Amino acid sequence: MSVPSLERMTPDEFFVWQAAQDRNYELVNGLPVLTPKAMTGASLRHDDIVVNILTALHRQLRSTPCRPHTDDIAVRNPNQNVRRPDVVVDGRRGPDRSMEAMEPRLLVEVLSPSTMAFDRFKKVEEYKTHLAIRTVLLVASEHAEVILWQRQEDGWRSQIIENIDAVVDLPEIGCRLTLAEIYEDTGVENPPIRTA
Repeated sequence: MSVPSLERMTPDEFFVWQAAQDRNYELVNGLPVLTPKAMTGASLRHDDIVVNILTALHRQLRSTPCRPHTDDIAVRNPNQNVRRPDVVVDGRRGPDRSMEAMEPRLLVEVLSPSTMAFDRFKKVEEYKTHLAIRTVLLVASEHAEVILWQRQEDGWRSQIIENIDAVVDLPEIGCRLTLAEIYEDTGVENPPIRTA
């Protein structure tokens, strides 16, 4: 594995460089940065949640132009940062050797305790600037809770969806996810009751 160059890269230069690496990087402010998962790996629960979401979306998106992908497929944001959400639904297929989504419509970040604050604030704000992105899902890994961000005509709106019996409607891609299928076989339960 080669050491990341200290010289700043454009996204195009980054993708050429990334193709020769044995781990996935993000491009942040022109510099390659290892993703937290590349450094430490994902927990079994985190991985199970990602697989559950991919499976449910793949089943529903058959015979459509949209395809769900893992974090091997990157998203290039308008600020020229290149990010790797846990799941991206791409609305337009690019060249077979492409490493980035052509038309990312939905992004999923599974929140872990170590990355929760960064994913919930910095990454979401970055994603909101990408005109193709219609929906961002932030999925808790400690209890059954999803924060759903959706682009509306007058801006972005968010809602918290909790309870294992709840449904997340994703009309932008013609899908819906139940929290039961997101958290299937993960041991995750309803969030604790909040007191005033």
